[in-house]
Amino acid sequence: MYDNSFYNGSSEWQLTEISRPLSGRFEMDEIKLRKIWHRGTKLLQLTAVLVLGLLICLPVLLLFFGSLADSIEWTERMRPLLGNTEGYISWKWIPDYPTLENFRELLFLTPEFLALFWNSMKLSACILAGQLLVGVPSAWCFAVYDFKGKNILFSVYVILMLLPFQVTMLARYLVLNGMGLLDTHAAVILPAVFSTFPVFLVYRGFRGIPRELYEVARIDGAGEWMIFRRIGLPLAEGSVMAAFVLGFFEVWNLMEEPLAFLKDMSLWPLSLYLPEIGADRAGRACAASVLTLAVSLQIFGVFRDSLEQGIVSSALKG
Repeated sequence: MYDNSFYNGSSEWQLTEISRPLSGRFEMDEIKLRKIWHRGTKLLQLTAVLVLGLLICLPVLLLFFGSLADSIEWTERMRPLLGNTEGYISWKWIPDYPTLENFRELLFLTPEFLALFWNSMKLSACILAGQLLVGVPSAWCFAVYDFKGKNILFSVYVILMLLPFQVTMLARYLVLNGMGLLDTHAAVILPAVFSTFPVFLVYRGFRGIPRELYEVARIDGAGEWMIFRRIGLPLAEGSVMAAFVLGFFEVWNLMEEPLAFLKDMSLWPLSLYLPEIGADRAGRACAASVLTLAVSLQIFGVFRDSLEQGIVSSALKG
């Protein structure tokens, strides 16, 4: 009989020393696999975003390239549609002979386009100014002050916001007709000024401000107007700007309200000019769409950060 403890201990030590590099190797392989999986996931996400972005931008690209084609090329493409002949409509991404003739005709040879463009600018400026003057103080009152029937009145505001125009069109028409405002820009401006959406959006921004700031300001002797101007507006600036930008997008694309309340075509906004362009002037229609869209893109590019911050703050602080 002899003692095998030395050999057993030596074997266990050897197995331990062998298993250490193996476990380390497995850990390194696992880390590499995780990195590969992470990179593959990010690549798939990026590919999906690019594909979706391309699909979303595809109509805009079609409009842009279509606006660069002249009337002769459009006639050739649309011959089966315009001439009722057999065959298929053809399309080319890049025109054979790109030209800016469509833009020149709209901007310099089409007075009605410029007239409707300035109508849209006038309606947008008046409606947005009115919404800020009416909606922001209303949202402040709902967010800061407590009064009887506050919750019921705010619930009515939310319900009105959810109602589509078709539901309230007859009531608006009767009221505007009784006031003698039909076929005037006031028929479109006044109902839009009292829209409930800016009130709801700015209200959530004001609700995110700690009420203790108001109490401290009142103790220091500040009046209600000073509190609103020095505390409320600066801290809720993101929500106010978000309401302004989203309101502009809605007003710039108005179609149903002007079509229902304005009979005189000279008072129409630019959004109603596009349906009046026939299929035989498709290039001009594409150019008009590009110019109309360019204004919205410009507003979005300038106020993009404010819009994102306002939406996020309104969603988190409500």
